[in-house]
Amino acid sequence: MTETRSLRVIAAEIKADWTKPYFGAVPYLDAMGALESVGDTFMLDPGNEIVMYFLSNAAAWRGETARRVKAELKGMIK
Repeated sequence: MTETRSLRVIAAEIKADWTKPYFGAVPYLDAMGALESVGDTFMLDPGNEIVMYFLSNAAAWRGETARRVKAELKGMIK
């Protein structure tokens, strides 16, 4: 069984890989950087919604890392 990574760790990996993120994804990526899990909140926004909105704005992020991380995030919000 693999350990679930925190959203802040995942956000750091995304920022390292996606050097010029789509502007619509940036606020959600920044918010994920302040969260541990999808159960946390950022201001008044639930973490699971932040992840969903990030994923909906991350279509331009491609590659092996993107596929792996997007699958990991999708698994967290099910």
